[in-house]
Amino acid sequence: MYERKIPLNLNCGLDLIGEVLYGKWKIRLLWFINEGNKRPSELQRKIPDASRRVLNMQLKELEKHELIARKVYAVVPPKVEYSLTDFGKTLLPVITLMGEWGDKNEERLRNVITK
Repeated sequence: MYERKIPLNLNCGLDLIGEVLYGKWKIRLLWFINEGNKRPSELQRKIPDASRRVLNMQLKELEKHELIARKVYAVVPPKVEYSLTDFGKTLLPVITLMGEWGDKNEERLRNVITK
């Protein structure tokens, strides 16, 4: 079992949101689940650079933080679907603004990232 080496610092909103959204694929996962891509295989196709293991770990963390809900259907083979919770939907305007900022500053960001 994973044991945290550095204690949590949750003294302000930025620390809190960083803890909840820290992870390379979490913002994309939330966005794609909102767009209707709810099955793990659909999410894997949308984010082919991510390993299945990492996606599963980040989905579990998003579920733990109550941003997404996981529904398991009692069929063979097992079927799992994810959906945004009402709490998770409150993040969509923030994600949208971050995406718009990235689009507006795309060229500059590409230049500084690739230096």
